[in-house]
Amino acid sequence: MEARAHARYIRMSPRKVKAVADLIRNKPVGEAMTILTLSKRIAREPLIKLLKSAMANAENNHSMDVSKLYVAEIFANPGPTLKRIMPRAQGRAFRINKRTSHITITLREKE
Repeated sequence: MEARAHARYIRMSPRKVKAVADLIRNKPVGEAMTILTLSKRIAREPLIKLLKSAMANAENNHSMDVSKLYVAEIFANPGPTLKRIMPRAQGRAFRINKRTSHITITLREKE
């Protein structure tokens, strides 16, 4: 049995999200929540929200015991990139890529 939660179109590059996601992979949900709460990385906020959502899905939709849950999978894939233009000297234009992420978290019960 597993419970999933998805966060789509998060306005943050997947590289920044993956750095924080690696910290909580294969950890119990209580420990993962503590790690995210104490982290200073900006990607912690959407991950805390997503972890709470996955815990609620496990408890309410799948009748799983929250105390036995651990983070089985967590990954961040790139979403669509917003392309913007920054005017530069002599009529030139530089492109700014504003990246987005699709984050997925899967929780399972310890045997």
